[in-house]
Amino acid sequence: MNRELYGSLIFEHSCKGRRGFSLPRNPYKHVELPEKLRRSQPLDLPEVDEPTVVRHYTNSSNNNFGVDTGFYPLGSCTMKYNPKINDEMAADPVISRLHPLQPVSTTQGALEIYYTLQQALSEIGGMAEFTLNPFAGAHGELTGLMTIHAYHDSRSDWARTKVIVPDSAHGTNPASAAVCGYKIVEVKSLPDGTVDVDDLKSKLGPDIAAVMMTNPNTVGMFEKHIPEIAEAVHACGALMYYDGANLNPMLGVCRPGDMGFDVMHINLHKTFSTPHGGGGPGSGPIGVRKGLEQFLPNPRVVKLADGTFDVVCEDSALGRVSQWLGNFAVEIRALSYIMSLGSENLMMVGKLATLNANYIMQALRDLYLLPIEGPCKHEFVFDGLKDKSTGVTTLNVAKRLLDFGFHAPTIYFPLLFHESLMIEPTETETRETLDRFIAVMRQIAGEAASDPELVKSAPHLTPISHPDDTEAALHPLPTYRSLL
Repeated sequence: MNRELYGSLIFEHSCKGRRGFSLPRNPYKHVELPEKLRRSQPLDLPEVDEPTVVRHYTNSSNNNFGVDTGFYPLGSCTMKYNPKINDEMAADPVISRLHPLQPVSTTQGALEIYYTLQQALSEIGGMAEFTLNPFAGAHGELTGLMTIHAYHDSRSDWARTKVIVPDSAHGTNPASAAVCGYKIVEVKSLPDGTVDVDDLKSKLGPDIAAVMMTNPNTVGMFEKHIPEIAEAVHACGALMYYDGANLNPMLGVCRPGDMGFDVMHINLHKTFSTPHGGGGPGSGPIGVRKGLEQFLPNPRVVKLADGTFDVVCEDSALGRVSQWLGNFAVEIRALSYIMSLGSENLMMVGKLATLNANYIMQALRDLYLLPIEGPCKHEFVFDGLKDKSTGVTTLNVAKRLLDFGFHAPTIYFPLLFHESLMIEPTETETRETLDRFIAVMRQIAGEAASDPELVKSAPHLTPISHPDDTEAALHPLPTYRSLL
């Protein structure tokens, strides 16, 4: 590996006395800082010239992988392409220079954007109202559960201390419920990956606050018994919570509110093409059915009778979950995406995502073990290679994919299968991209049979080839000085 280009740290280029920028002279009177505010030692910063800085970070950025550089088939995370028109809208100075503490009379356009997105998400989700305040999907889950908590509290129903979560659920489900103060009750899955309705019903009672479900579930299968489950859950006085992580394939097909869900969150970075992970902050709006609106967090954007907009706070609300109205720049991007597609094209998203996933699944099922038969939705799960005799694992396959310019799919989740390989292509990928991915996956399966060590020692063409995962976990190098 060429550490100069790929593996060096900016501190390693430091040379005492070297500068990349000269600060202007201080035009103000010199002021001595109080002793208690001064550093005891100089700040440890690298001393480098401008060309070195530019080259270092340019080379480092070229090692990043994202939706702008290649196919990202990450299951359940919906890593779809982010259209650049979204960024253009969010960067418009008329929008980007607004301040949240400006008088409402000077931000009517921004409030209309908030309100319009709230209305659009309500229509898409089949809910009565949405709040945009949560800053991430998990934050939205927590806010949704807090809304449920506030609902039960308003009825003095203090006995509801538990939340039911399927064993195939995303890890944030039990985590969010625990942070909200609930105990977790796990419900089993059937061999086809769907929730065991009988097991779920046996766990219902006066101590259950909510049931959290994802549909399609985390193995990409549609939960056909949601109406039956919702009826039983509501009969015992609990609420239905929809984890919106897998909403993408539902667009234009069905709505969570119509199925019987009472509260839901949407990951704007998954379903509505806003930046994901290192690409920018997230957003996790939550929606509620009619009758729960008053519990949504403060503040709320409302439309007045005269057509103007206002920001209000209500005593019945669960409180605040963010300083203001969520991540405005991300919400701008989501609304831009929705309006760019329009209702007719938005209704094609779920269908195309489902088509792409089934196309890949059928093309690879002869070489990779498919534990659940039948059409999938947006994603599917292989249980590793069919031929287990080679000793090539899911981790080996994932690392070998990197040599061909593809990001690895989600591996070893869900925990229902020993060698899980979860693939989600999204609707934004072309058939040519899917065909190339299929060809590479088939090539890797062939290599596993003919030359398993080639796959086991992958990746071979990345800046860092085949690190010792165990050594890295047991003896991490947390600072650049650890390398010296």
